[in-house]
Amino acid sequence: KRYLAREKLLKRMRTLQDMSGERVVVVFDGTGAKITEERETGGVQIFYADASHTADTVIERLAAKYASQFTVRVCTADRMIWDGIRASGAEWISPDMLRHEVGRAEGALRGRIGGD
Repeated sequence: KRYLAREKLLKRMRTLQDMSGERVVVVFDGTGAKITEERETGGVQIFYADASHTADTVIERLAAKYASQFTVRVCTADRMIWDGIRASGAEWISPDMLRHEVGRAEGALRGRIGGD
């Protein structure tokens, strides 16, 4: 069940990236010995936290590292993470706002497919 939910999320994030032109990075909690990264060709970048860190820790580190170079938006409902990423210069987006943006991207994709 967790795998299916993860795949559904990634599919929706791919659509958002394809339709918005924004680079999308998704971070999951992991169980491995080290933080791992997967890159889909032209697709979403995926990080898995290691067993000793949470996805939130990885998100905070990525925001701290890249927010001074790029526009970084982080989606979280966790107020502590929200405060931390904003302190690093990253922007915050709520889960509801992200859901709305994804819905618009999916609608635009349906329109593009239907209009061909």
